[in-house]
Amino acid sequence: MKISLSWLQQYLKVDLSTDEISELLTDIGLEVEGVHKYETIKGGLKGIVIGKILTVDKHPDADRLNLTSVDIGAEDPIQIVCGAPNVAVGLNVPVATVGTRLYDGDESFKIKRSKIRGQISNGMICGPDEIGLGAKTDGIMELPDDAEVGMAGADYFEINEDTVFEIGLTPNRSDAMSHIGVARDLKAVLNSRGDDLKMCMPSIKDFKIDNNDLSIDVKIESESLCPRYSGVSISNVIVNESPDWLRHKLLSIGINPINNIVDVTNYVLHETGQPLHAFDTEKILGKEIIVKKLNKDTNFITLDENKRKLSDNDLMICNAKEPMCIAGVFGGLDSGVTNNTKSIFIESAYFDPISIRKTAKYHKLNTDASFRYERGCDPNITVYALKRAALLIQELCGGVISSDVVDVYPNPIKDFSISFSYNNLNKLIGEELDRNLVKSIIKNLEIKITDDKDDSLSLLVPPYRTDVRREVDVIEEVLRIYGFNSIKIKNKLNASIDSSNGITSFKLKNIISNLLVFNGFNEIMNNSLTKSELYNVNTFYKAENNVNILNPLSSDLNILRRTMLFSSLETIEYNSNRKNNNLKMFEFGKTYSLVDEYVENQHLFLSLTGRRSKENWNSSNEKIDFFDIKEYVHTILNKLGIFKFDSKSKDNPFYDDYIQYKLNNNIIVSFGSVSDKILKKYKINKAVYVADFNWDVLLKIVKGVNIVYTPVNKFPSVRRDLSLLIDKNISFSELESIAKSIKCNILKDINLFDVYTGNKLPENKKSYSLSFIFEDNSKTLTDIQIDKIMDKLIKEYKKGVSAEIR
Repeated sequence: MKISLSWLQQYLKVDLSTDEISELLTDIGLEVEGVHKYETIKGGLKGIVIGKILTVDKHPDADRLNLTSVDIGAEDPIQIVCGAPNVAVGLNVPVATVGTRLYDGDESFKIKRSKIRGQISNGMICGPDEIGLGAKTDGIMELPDDAEVGMAGADYFEINEDTVFEIGLTPNRSDAMSHIGVARDLKAVLNSRGDDLKMCMPSIKDFKIDNNDLSIDVKIESESLCPRYSGVSISNVIVNESPDWLRHKLLSIGINPINNIVDVTNYVLHETGQPLHAFDTEKILGKEIIVKKLNKDTNFITLDENKRKLSDNDLMICNAKEPMCIAGVFGGLDSGVTNNTKSIFIESAYFDPISIRKTAKYHKLNTDASFRYERGCDPNITVYALKRAALLIQELCGGVISSDVVDVYPNPIKDFSISFSYNNLNKLIGEELDRNLVKSIIKNLEIKITDDKDDSLSLLVPPYRTDVRREVDVIEEVLRIYGFNSIKIKNKLNASIDSSNGITSFKLKNIISNLLVFNGFNEIMNNSLTKSELYNVNTFYKAENNVNILNPLSSDLNILRRTMLFSSLETIEYNSNRKNNNLKMFEFGKTYSLVDEYVENQHLFLSLTGRRSKENWNSSNEKIDFFDIKEYVHTILNKLGIFKFDSKSKDNPFYDDYIQYKLNNNIIVSFGSVSDKILKKYKINKAVYVADFNWDVLLKIVKGVNIVYTPVNKFPSVRRDLSLLIDKNISFSELESIAKSIKCNILKDINLFDVYTGNKLPENKKSYSLSFIFEDNSKTLTDIQIDKIMDKLIKEYKKGVSAEIR
């Protein structure tokens, strides 16, 4: 939002520097994001002076050029070469001196001392177009005889500069969406620091009704969506270009002038924060305005000449036969003010913010009016803004007030009552504020004090303060004006010690995060909002289980994510496009679904792709593979004290290899390689391996895990190797399960250390070499004991998978 300093000073007489105002506004929550200068003429005519032509002689080497001597108020006249046909002795003219920069749109050039056909030229006698004061002509600009020679052009032409503040307004501060609103806040903070400033509100006392020749009836069929509707008719207006002061006020804040009537409505909007709309009364058929909703898909052409289909939620301003305007959002093409308009009806209304926001988002429109209505305007200022606009229109466009002020307000919106405690204020702020200062701040914010007790106040908050509805909101307002930076920082820092013995999700996340970071991972955070089309291309995720956003910002953010896979792939795609190809990432996040009721699950998601180690002269070029992700999965589970679980391969349309680990019939983690089909959609041309931990299940399991210290075994372990010839479809996990099924307490570890699938083996066969580690905590193992166990293992492998011993 843009705020003009000169405009602001119409309502609050402040004599502060730009930096001081910027700092104050930022301190009170109206963050100044930028400051720039606005000039009524670009460049501000800097370097332009008023000169008088003393002599004119023909150029010795150019028929169309003249040598002139010009008095510019300096000690000696200057020589300027000029080719204008109207150059003459005695003319007063604008002169661009050496060093002056002249502008032509976005381009500019600098006047230099130069030689033109061998003659020195010390400047330039300017035409009106060359200094931004008129249309293009062949000649120079002739000024009146009384123009003061040597006077700065900026002073002579009354060129004004203005300072414009770019304010980053938060959505809750609807009260500050105008120059008066910003002035109100500035007054409150300056008065809290010892000033005694008063607001200079524009007077409407001269408003009077001239006749009732153009009365317009107003009916509201949707009272909940339009709690208040005010209007008045003005006849015999003359539509023309706005005067310079109004045009420059609007241009300074980035609003293009249109005509004097529309410009007045825009001026009052940015002055008071109340949107207005002017209708040509000739287009109000039946001399009746009806505020209502129309049937879905009704066609309506807006001011931008686009044909739009209305939704059944759109509130419309209609005449007796047809719609004229999308209420609070955008006007219609055929009902607005044109150069032929002779009489107008000005609308000043209060519309339901939620309704306006839905309509604006539905039609993808963002106007100055909708920006304010959807955040909440002041319902009690409509008549004031209406009369203010009417007086300005009479001043600039002529005309007479030709109707009573229509004001349909069946259920007035009352001030909001709040009980305010000084004790709660001091407790939240951390220090005791002077009570007179607190009351002064509250009054300067236009919050009424209805009862003043020893320890509390009874307050009435005006409806336009949509962000102040609780006692804590009032406390925040007091602190905002008092100044967050004014709160003293104590030397003593209090801290609480966590005495809980149990494992919390926060502690567990820190443990695993540190583990992963130490292993070269980077943590990522993705948006939980995503697009539904990702889930609509397959039957794995059913559309009825999506959690849809009722009022999405865009079609790309219209549901909550069902899986963390897609957002992780988007991150990989983003990084790959920027040549960051070797990625190890993890994310703690949530997924959402709707199954009879809304379900929200916590996850830990790992993603691996690229090389196993950074490129280096002494490192191998090995790529990350399935066993890397499996290793990290086991590392995390072991860190959590989980060593035993069931493993099973599953089919999943998003993966080529997909493994699930279960414990107590609950899935604790799923991992595998993402299918090429999915990777192709994200334009990822390398393998990606992911793991999805069910964090909610893990948290419950870990809370039941007791980690017990076990001393290092003083007796040696024994290793035996076994080579098996088995079918190719037999997995290591099956061999591992068979070994565990014999329930041998001294069998501590099983490992696959060699795989052979050469052509020397029978068809559809492979060779697995396994190692078995045996250990007894009470004694040294003998060969006889180990041989018995190995014989039993061989027997089970022959029986279970038809293995042959090699």
